[in-house]
Amino acid sequence: MKNRFFAAIAGFALLGGAAFADETATAFDGTWNTVLTCSNSYGALGYVFQFPAVVKNGVLHGEKGVKDEAGWFTIDGNIGRDGKATLLADGLVGGAQYAVGQRPKGTQYDYHIDATFSGNSGSGHRVEGRPCSVAFTKQ
Repeated sequence: MKNRFFAAIAGFALLGGAAFADETATAFDGTWNTVLTCSNSYGALGYVFQFPAVVKNGVLHGEKGVKDEAGWFTIDGNIGRDGKATLLADGLVGGAQYAVGQRPKGTQYDYHIDATFSGNSGSGHRVEGRPCSVAFTKQ
């Protein structure tokens, strides 16, 4: 009798966990077109990056360029059930004229992005440093 009880509890926990995972997986999962726009600021030229991002189980990952090469850029982070996200942007300077302080090509940088997702769109802004905005559109 005890074994059946524990088996039933374990089965319920597995099913409950699967339902929870499915809810997380369906909220914002999919491919998103990502457009990051940084205006001329602090002596640096502005730029626009456009690249795909994938959300799987509520975790976003977007990447532009070739890892470890100048101009590479990535955004990563979790999107909450409410659509709020704090994302980490990480990259390598592509050209000194686009970097605040004219940092040399290949110099590593990172910053945070506060974003909000709702339905098939999202938007956010850079927290530290020069003003930048990001727009997400679900494909």
